[in-house]
Amino acid sequence: MFFFTNSNKMFFFFIIILSTLITISANTWFGCWIGLEINLLSFIPLISSSKNSLSSEASLKYFLVQSIASINFLFVILLKMFLMKNFITNNIISIMINSPLLMKMGSAPFHFWFPNMIEGLSWLNCFILLSWQKISPMIILSYYYNKNFLIIIIIMNAIIGAIGGLNQTSLRKLMAFSSINNLSWMMMAILISENLWLFYFLFYTFLISIICISFYMLNMYFINQLYIMNMNNMIKISLLINFFSLGGLPPFLGFFPKWMIINFMLKNELIILSFILILMSLIMLFFYIRISFSSIMINYLKLKWFKINIKNNFFLMINIYSLISISGMILSTFFFY
Repeated sequence: MFFFTNSNKMFFFFIIILSTLITISANTWFGCWIGLEINLLSFIPLISSSKNSLSSEASLKYFLVQSIASINFLFVILLKMFLMKNFITNNIISIMINSPLLMKMGSAPFHFWFPNMIEGLSWLNCFILLSWQKISPMIILSYYYNKNFLIIIIIMNAIIGAIGGLNQTSLRKLMAFSSINNLSWMMMAILISENLWLFYFLFYTFLISIICISFYMLNMYFINQLYIMNMNNMIKISLLINFFSLGGLPPFLGFFPKWMIINFMLKNELIILSFILILMSLIMLFFYIRISFSSIMINYLKLKWFKINIKNNFFLMINIYSLISISGMILSTFFFY
């Protein structure tokens, strides 16, 4: 793998943004496919590094999976041009178009590459993969989807994302399964309205950015580091608040978009589906509480030379983000009443 300098990586990051805009603004299937390919080829140089064998392995996994999904997507859009249109073929074609898009965003049941690949990335690349890289497939999915197929995928995402994170000790894998669970809420928002999906996605991106920046500044990758290292109690409480907000606990900001989706689901009498999503969110909150409890309550008496020096700007930023997260219930109360 070639080693790319910081200026080159900034250039490839700009190309990623440009490729997403190409995909969103394309008016043909082939234009969407070109945008996805540019996105794929520009993200690989960002995650590859000659100094880290794990990142090189992750870039190879990402290239193989995304190439397979792109080939399938191109095959289906060419097949769609030649097949005669009727009810049965439209349903099959819609499922075949949705499947490679689900593979590209790491959705269940095509998620097996996602947690293993994210293990070799830095926190900055994790943030890009968990947030920005989902925009293009989700927008294309909103153009042409099979409703019944998507509801099955929503249930699978919710269950696999919740249960898969229970036995994880790696924080990056935990964020990957959390992303899979949040995909179920995003897809449910797409079934309701594209504006609601955009609203949920902005909130999710904001919350995941706080967590990724925090772990990057603290240089943490595993759960046991949270109680081995000496941290300020305010930082631990801030992590607790942001985890609860990401899980959608009612007093916090992350509950606001989920509340909107639940309201729409109940109005459309999707009671069983809303029950499944809420129940799986409670399981997600369980292992968020487990992380926070271990970091706050467990005092490890050895290895006291691991002292973390936190800059004042970072400390102030985390506190501001925490205050914004706490204000979620006030915001949601004013919105609905």
